[in-house]
This record gives sequence, C-alpha cells and structure tokens, in this order.
Amino acid sequence: MISFLDLYETSSIFAVIMNFLMKLITAAITYGVAVKLIKFVRKHLRKLLERHNAEKGVITFLDSAVNIGLYVLLAFTLLEMFGFDTASLLAVIASASVAIGLALQGAFANLAGGVLLLFQKPFQVGDYIIAHGAGLEGTVDDIQIFYTHLRTADNKIIVIPNGTISDNSITNVTKGAKRRVDVAVSIAYDADLRKAREVLLKMLEEDEAILKDEPMMVIVTELADSGVNLTVRSWVKGEDYWEAFWRLTENTKLTLDDNGISIPFPQMDVHMIPPQPEND
Repeated sequence: MISFLDLYETSSIFAVIMNFLMKLITAAITYGVAVKLIKFVRKHLRKLLERHNAEKGVITFLDSAVNIGLYVLLAFTLLEMFGFDTASLLAVIASASVAIGLALQGAFANLAGGVLLLFQKPFQVGDYIIAHGAGLEGTVDDIQIFYTHLRTADNKIIVIPNGTISDNSITNVTKGAKRRVDVAVSIAYDADLRKAREVLLKMLEEDEAILKDEPMMVIVTELADSGVNLTVRSWVKGEDYWEAFWRLTENTKLTLDDNGISIPFPQMDVHMIPPQPEND
C-alpha cells in the first residue's frame, strides 16, 4: 500500500523534474531567440559601418568584439535562469583576476594590440605589409580582435597575433599611391658608360607603366671589383610595382645585350711570382 509520504516524495521529485524541464525549455527558447538577435545586431552594425565608409578591418574587428561580448552576456543570462548566482561567479572571477591575467596575458596582449591597430590604422585590409617582428609579409586579408590574417603571394594564409604586430615595426608597402622601382645591374669596366645610360633611359621612357612626371635616372652606385654597378631608377603606381619590376629587370638585360654592352661576372687576376734562386 502506497503511503502519503511516498506520494509526497513522488510529487516532489516530479515537481523538480518539471521545474528543470521548464527551465531547460525556456533556456533553449532564449538561446534560439538570442542567437537570431545577435545575428540581427551584427548584420545591422556592419551595414551601419559600411554606410559610414568604415574600413573593412575596422568592421571585422568591431564585429568580432560585439559577437564575443554578446555571447558572454548570453552565457551569464542562461546561468541565471538555472539558478546560478552570477554575482558570486563574477566575484570569484574578479578575485582570481591576477591568476587569469597571468594565464591569458598573451590573449590580453593580442586584444590590446588589436585595439591599437584599430585606432592607429597602420594598415588596412588589402595593404601589402611586412611584419618585421614575425619575419612575415603578405596582403592583409582580415583584421580580427586577436589576430590578423595575411595572404602570401602563393595564396597561403598566415595568422599573426595582433600583439606581435603592434609591438614591432611594420612596413606598409602599398600605403603610398606610387612606388620607386630600382633595378641593379653591373657593366664591364671597358663598356661605354655613357651609351649604357642613354639606352637604359630610353628603355624607361618607352615603358608605359613608368610615371613620366617623376625622375628617371641611371646612376653609378659602386665601382666594384668586377664591374661598374648601376641602378636603373624610376617610379610607377603602387599596383603596377611587381609587374614593372620584373619587366624592367628582364628588359635591362635585353637592352644591354642588344647594344653590345657586356655584364661582367666575378673574376680575379692571379699573378704568378717565379721562385727566387736559393743562395749557396
């Protein structure tokens, strides 16, 4: 025979299970609605920033920061729904902030680096940069809250911590609208230097990518051991640099060949001293 106590305990367990299921259902609905709301907020934030002509790097950085912040807020909301005291949890986190800071100092450094990159804007998405501290270079593909993505010339993606970039020097190769092209070449000492300068300058004048309103020159940079070192110098638009550099390098060799001007190779004169007769 079932006693009243058994019925009471059974009803209590049932009530606990039903209460937990209701919380679980409410939490699931809250999560689903919150995820859609987060996507809505991020979508309209991106549109707002794009409408104000914000840089792509700024847009992706803020989008990443808002996404992380909203999901952290959602996590605390769900914990409160299940009866967790989030105030106590925050107090525990605050008291352990020193240990957490030491454990996550790299992440905090990357976050701080990302903020610096956002406000200082040493580069933006699409720029070709050289990160000297990391010894890496490539086109900026994405700027996130902790990392910056570079795309190399052979289409590899390099992920660099923002802390590493912000703590070291950066060369922004494409920041300016134009770039100087220097092609180094050497001619033999017995070659006609004046003729070499004349034909190389003519080569620059005939190249369509060269900016004709900028200085074009052929200068002697060194009287080296094996020949006279020259630099063929001109200016092109930033986006034309690499094609112009490769083309001018090839055309410099062809131009000198066509005009009978030889490019020397390393050589050394050896003087043999005859042995001296031995004294008796």
